[in-house]
Amino acid sequence: MRFEGGCFCGAIRYELTEPPAGSMVCHCSTCRRLFGAPVVAWLSVAAGGFAFTRGGLAEFSSTPPVTRWFCQACGTHLAYVHADEPDYVEVATCSLDDASAFPPTHHSWQGHDLPWVVFGDGLPTFQRSRYGSSA
Repeated sequence: MRFEGGCFCGAIRYELTEPPAGSMVCHCSTCRRLFGAPVVAWLSVAAGGFAFTRGGLAEFSSTPPVTRWFCQACGTHLAYVHADEPDYVEVATCSLDDASAFPPTHHSWQGHDLPWVVFGDGLPTFQRSRYGSSA
C-alpha cells in the first residue's frame, strides 16, 4: 500500500505506506483558525508508515504539546504530532492526492462547533476527542 500527498505548490511531498489507524472530521477552534475553515479532516497514521519525500518543512508549536508541519513556500498545513502520542502522525486528509481514499469514521470536538455547521452523515460524534463521550 502506498498513498502520496503534498502541499498546494508541490514543494513538499509525503507518502503513507500503512493504512491509517483512524480518520475523523475535527470541529475544534484550533483547526478552524489554522485552516480558515469550519472543519478539518484528519488521518491518524503510524509514524513508521509516514515519511516526507521532498521539500523543506517549517514547523511551529500551536498548542503545546503539538508540533505542526507546513510548507514554508505556500503555507499548506500538512500534518502534526502530539507529544503524548509520538507513535502517530496526524495528516491533513485533503492534502492527499486522493482525498477520498480514507473517508472519516467520526466527528470530534463538536463542543467547539459553529452553530451553522450541520452534518447529516450519521457518523458518531464526540464533544471532545474520540475517547470522550458521544454527543
